[in-house]
Amino acid sequence: MDIDLSGRTALVTGSTQGIGHAIATRLAQAGAEVVVNGRSTERVDAAVAAIREAVPEARLRGIAADVADDGGAAGLIAALPSVDVLVNNLGIFGAAPVLEIDDAEWRRYFDVNVLAGIRLTRAYLPGMMERGFGRVLSISSDSSVVTPVEMVHYGVTKTAQLAVTRGFAKAAAGTGVTVNSVLAGPTHTGGVEDFVAELVGDDLPWDEAQRRFMLEHRPQSLLQRLIEPVEIANMVVYLSSDLASATTGGAVRVDGGYVDSILP
Repeated sequence: MDIDLSGRTALVTGSTQGIGHAIATRLAQAGAEVVVNGRSTERVDAAVAAIREAVPEARLRGIAADVADDGGAAGLIAALPSVDVLVNNLGIFGAAPVLEIDDAEWRRYFDVNVLAGIRLTRAYLPGMMERGFGRVLSISSDSSVVTPVEMVHYGVTKTAQLAVTRGFAKAAAGTGVTVNSVLAGPTHTGGVEDFVAELVGDDLPWDEAQRRFMLEHRPQSLLQRLIEPVEIANMVVYLSSDLASATTGGAVRVDGGYVDSILP
């Protein structure tokens, strides 16, 4: 498949590390002009430099802004009034007993995992619809369908993300703009390494810790290993392209077979 995103501008929120960084790198490899986003100027600059080293011909910009904050999002939108591809990747997760999660923590998870994407989609979708092309992608999770007992608050926000995606896709019906969620399965990132250590102990070699985590906490996975970020990024690049023009309003799985369903 020849995917060429030349002439497209893509914004990837939370792209200084992990899945977001892999997505930004793959979009740059496909020819898109990529806007890297994070809260810290130093981290954004470092991520831009790392992508440029991996993709010397990359066209890159960096914008430091906290898009989970009204003012931060407004500043980013002012600096970047228009995009062709919006990847709502920013997200937080962590283990907590559900009976101990207070209102403030519930609100924090909603603000970061749900409202940040709503805010940016609301800002950029009208322009996409007017131009007759656009891609809005929200990086969701298997936890949107299989609520994890150790992080119910995270699962709830990811479920909400699917409903938001479907609603915006309906608003963009017939315009040439597609809106989708990507259901990422358990993925190998630095944050997940810390999460695995929290659940199975930090005194094990990584290969053994990963094996125990998958066996004890994610036994439904058919892949039986953590997914690599680039495997998520490959799906995002496809969905960002003209080739995916008939896929919209969907929850597209890159979950390693984790969700026990015969439906997407």
